[in-house]
Amino acid sequence: MTLTRRRFLTITAGFACAPGLAQANTWQGRAFGSDVAITLRGPRQDTEIALNRARAQIVEVERLFSLYDPGSALSHLNRRGVLRNPDPRFFALMQAADQAFDLTDGLFDPTVQPLWRAFASGEGIPAARDAVGWKRLRFNRDEITLDAGQALTFNGIAQGFATDLVTELLRNQGLQKVLVNIGEYRAMGGPWRVGLSDPAMGHLGTRTLTDAAIATSSPGAMSLGRADHILHPIADPQWSTVSVEAQTATLADSLSTALTLAKTDQIKEIQKSRTDLGRVTLVSKSGDVITL
Repeated sequence: MTLTRRRFLTITAGFACAPGLAQANTWQGRAFGSDVAITLRGPRQDTEIALNRARAQIVEVERLFSLYDPGSALSHLNRRGVLRNPDPRFFALMQAADQAFDLTDGLFDPTVQPLWRAFASGEGIPAARDAVGWKRLRFNRDEITLDAGQALTFNGIAQGFATDLVTELLRNQGLQKVLVNIGEYRAMGGPWRVGLSDPAMGHLGTRTLTDAAIATSSPGAMSLGRADHILHPIADPQWSTVSVEAQTATLADSLSTALTLAKTDQIKEIQKSRTDLGRVTLVSKSGDVITL
């Protein structure tokens, strides 16, 4: 397995206050397998409280959805096949994943985790393909139950979900201008400018965000042997990079993942069906950039 792009995740925000009172308060650490930096500007007492709460929120989300933490709720579910009395945030993410599955006609499917492991090891690929199937699991507020051989990955949606949670937390703390990047971007206020890039083509331009989110997926950013890291049992990547703008980072994240597997006509139909979707940027494997 090779990773061709290193991420640095950032949260930048400012309280509404007189410039003379503004101070920068920064924390750096690790989350979701990447370096994280949080910088808040405002009165020291206010930024300290908000900073600690943002850090705590990130830690809590990792404890729910991390594949790398054997003690996470997701690891528990994958290991035992059942998760009883799930955290409300876990149930909320299951609902968001279910909506993304339906919206994309199954291109977004978190049950690809066995297939991901099989391609990484080069063994058991046929059996792993047979295990994929989101509609075979069962979930409600009290219990989540996987079918035989199944396991979940939320790597195509959890970072967007975390981005939304932290953004709303900072909003509730009184911040008015925020750019959160926990793998995906969400802006409160603005305008903010973010870069658009492709693993093969490099920097392709910028996008301006105001009260919106953007997520970008590139199948070739990581390889699993001879396969790209965005997997599906019957669909192959159609695009080198897909960038989706939406009202929430959760929606943008799940769709940017799934739409790397979609043809143009399907992408247009999905875009028409949702008023909370904005611009979709597609980068072809030859480097052509298409904006819908």
